[in-house]
Amino acid sequence: MSLFTKEEYSNRLKKVQKMMQDKGIELLISHDTNNINYLTGYDAWSFYYAQCTIVHVNADEPLCFVRDQDAGGAYLKTYLKKENIIVYDEHYIHTWPKHPYDYLVEIIKNKKWDKLSIGLEMDAHYFTAFCYQKIRDGLPDANIKDSERLVNWARLVKSNTEINFMKSAAKISEVGMKKAYEVISPGVRQCDAVGEIQKALFYGTPEFGGEYASIATLLPTGKGTSASHLTATQDKFIDGEATIIELSGVYKRYHAPMARTILLGKPDQLKIDTMKKTIEALQAGIDATKPGNTVDHVAQAFWKILDKYGIEKKSRTGYSIGIGYPPDWGEHTLNIYKGDMTILEPNICFHMIAVMQFGEWGVEASEAIRVTDQGAELFCNMSKELHVKS
Repeated sequence: MSLFTKEEYSNRLKKVQKMMQDKGIELLISHDTNNINYLTGYDAWSFYYAQCTIVHVNADEPLCFVRDQDAGGAYLKTYLKKENIIVYDEHYIHTWPKHPYDYLVEIIKNKKWDKLSIGLEMDAHYFTAFCYQKIRDGLPDANIKDSERLVNWARLVKSNTEINFMKSAAKISEVGMKKAYEVISPGVRQCDAVGEIQKALFYGTPEFGGEYASIATLLPTGKGTSASHLTATQDKFIDGEATIIELSGVYKRYHAPMARTILLGKPDQLKIDTMKKTIEALQAGIDATKPGNTVDHVAQAFWKILDKYGIEKKSRTGYSIGIGYPPDWGEHTLNIYKGDMTILEPNICFHMIAVMQFGEWGVEASEAIRVTDQGAELFCNMSKELHVKS
């Protein structure tokens, strides 16, 4: 039931192993949920407890280390041979000081890998301090080092199959945003609107059904538009106020995020004009997105427009995207920010966000972007203008 050909998984493994060699890593332990999916195909809501993928620099396949209760999912979802799915017993669950990584250490010792140079994802979500302690204490002769998001960087350039998954996700994003425009009205509770938006994102299109996103639908409204990452409440939308909607359709765990702003009631010329400036900056960044250019080129083009209008923005304006699991759909690699010298290549994908906040109010538009041979391709096809709903 794996989503990609065995050849594609093999190419991913070889890419990671080459990067391991370059960093002097003989054994890689990847706890990042997205990386486990990328390397093995494993996909289940089991990341709240210890699981990982282990890659030996010379292995033909990685190992998938999961809880025994989740072994069935690993057999169904991964491309791996059964012997490469390592399961740990239930007596390791919530029986401190025992921990699943006690068994992982045993596996590594039994395979005579306990004196190797071992790379760990030191800043991965769900890789706890206890996980690290168990490896450090259990493998005293190993050379432990940070793998520095090695697999995340391997995921940066997408295959054509991955691009097609993201295009499907984008169609679902459009459905969700159109539903948001439809249901957000004065007197409607925010939670009711999000319920309808989420339903639309799951229903998707007749061709592509949706999945849960790795970030909740974000819905700052009124003064909340001057803040970031706010979710829906039971409060009602108010005539005369703006609302920012940031969401993503998801297909086969691939995301295509999009943000837009809706204004209820009479047109507000200040907000309309500010949105036009925001879009101009966003478009300048899109126009600078070309293979051979750096991320810095994109950022400089974006901020040049803001500087022209005297608009201050301190936060980054984008990041790479692809596979996503909670709590984030970003890949934790390139940042659309001044000074990031990552060179753009075809099939690098990123979410470019133009959010302008002014203390009492704000506006936002964003695009999921693919680098092509010629320049930039937008995954979604919807107007970025302030959507005024009278």
